[in-house]
Amino acid sequence: MPAPLMIALGLVFALMVAARQPSSSTESQMTIEPPAHAEYERHKQAAIRTNELAGQVHSQADANALVSEIAAVFAKELPAAWSAAVVRERVARAEYEAVRNRASLVSEQRLVEVWNQYVREIGAPDEAVVTIAEIHNLRDAGFTVAQLMWARGDRTVWTAPNVYALGPDGRVADGCRAIEAVRVIYDLDDLFQNLRGARNRVRRAIVPSDVVKKRVADPSLHSQSTVRFEAHVDTNPIRPAEQRYLQEHGAEAYGQLLARLFDELFPPE
Repeated sequence: MPAPLMIALGLVFALMVAARQPSSSTESQMTIEPPAHAEYERHKQAAIRTNELAGQVHSQADANALVSEIAAVFAKELPAAWSAAVVRERVARAEYEAVRNRASLVSEQRLVEVWNQYVREIGAPDEAVVTIAEIHNLRDAGFTVAQLMWARGDRTVWTAPNVYALGPDGRVADGCRAIEAVRVIYDLDDLFQNLRGARNRVRRAIVPSDVVKKRVADPSLHSQSTVRFEAHVDTNPIRPAEQRYLQEHGAEAYGQLLARLFDELFPPE
């Protein structure tokens, strides 16, 4: 397979194939028991290192170290392309630029455009089409839950709060750092229930971070069930569409599609 296709498969959709299990969702982890102690402790220490690295990206070398740490966590699950230097360098460059210059964040608008192009080209149902408001609510929920879980000691790579791009007000910004952008794509593709939750909250004008803030300010609200995060059986409309596209068009055409989306999400220099 040509190098650009391997880059796309190994980066943009890397986290789709990594740790395909309900516990990888920050919204569902609150009801999932941790894995065996030794493995959990190993992952926890890696998560702590990842979070520390994500909070101290001051140079290209720092960004390189962050990307390498994440690649090491999922070394057994990720496609071989992830180990290629060109892949890590491109991700790390985008990550550093996003931290160095807020104008270089991956905008929610770009995420929406790339994702919607993907679902339309593979023939996924209209339910899979997203809006900026839904993406922002999804990210707000992810960051809010990550903060809560990290504070209580439930520390995994999926709950590391420092990977999120924040605005001056401490809320998620209108754009993502490179690593968070990949995480959003993963959520949309593999944890579709999280998108459904965000869509429902947008309809009800519920912002998770606002709910938590109100509960902190008024302890009497703790007993009220205003917004919940639960694990449940997911019927994902993306997977059948992907399988059908592969059967009808083949792996090469699919790879070419991903390559185009990769360049749109992380434009080359």
